[in-house]
Amino acid sequence: MKNTAQRDLFPGALEMMVLRTLKRQPLHGYALVQHIKRSSNDLLQIEEGSLYPALQRLLKEELVEAKWGISATNRRVRIYKLTAAGAKRLEREVSSFERMLQGITQVLAPEKA
Repeated sequence: MKNTAQRDLFPGALEMMVLRTLKRQPLHGYALVQHIKRSSNDLLQIEEGSLYPALQRLLKEELVEAKWGISATNRRVRIYKLTAAGAKRLEREVSSFERMLQGITQVLAPEKA
């Protein structure tokens, strides 16, 4: 059974968070997971079984690129970097998400008397 954080993510949310995180700096998978977890005050816990397929989709769409490197713990890791196409997609996705969130907020707002 999926945990609550994963179950509650809407389609594309993980990819959007990965792209946004990689906009800051290139990272390997474990560092991506830790950044998302810290940034959300531990509300979002991304599992490897969700992250790596998402990264593969982003690689296939050429929204990120990857190269082998060495982690801070001296392990061989794949480091992911945002591409120009990924930055453009991120901008569109965030804009779309903000419009959707505004609409949801308006529907959920208490009615004025």
